[in-house]
Amino acid sequence: MEIQIKIHIWNELTDSKEVVERLVSENLKNKLDQYLNKFDKADAEWIIEVTTDKNKKWLFNAKIQANLDGKTYRFEREDYKKLDDLINHLFDHFKESLSKEK
Repeated sequence: MEIQIKIHIWNELTDSKEVVERLVSENLKNKLDQYLNKFDKADAEWIIEVTTDKNKKWLFNAKIQANLDGKTYRFEREDYKKLDDLINHLFDHFKESLSKEK
């Protein structure tokens, strides 16, 4: 199993790329590790894409799109003042969705 993580940062947030990478890594290791074990097969293909930008109100928008061995997940939120709160919130929804899987 190999996890492919793609992070898309728009021009206004290029200085925040390291922060987003750290937050994604922490959430995968600390929040989702138990839930991702359900998809842990030798030939499993995982792609997780995180996209962040700022809107016209100068607030943060982000989305997570994930494909875990053929199963697709998508979470999107807008108008957050703090980027870390937004990323953590999206991963909370991701975790909740994975917890409902059988």
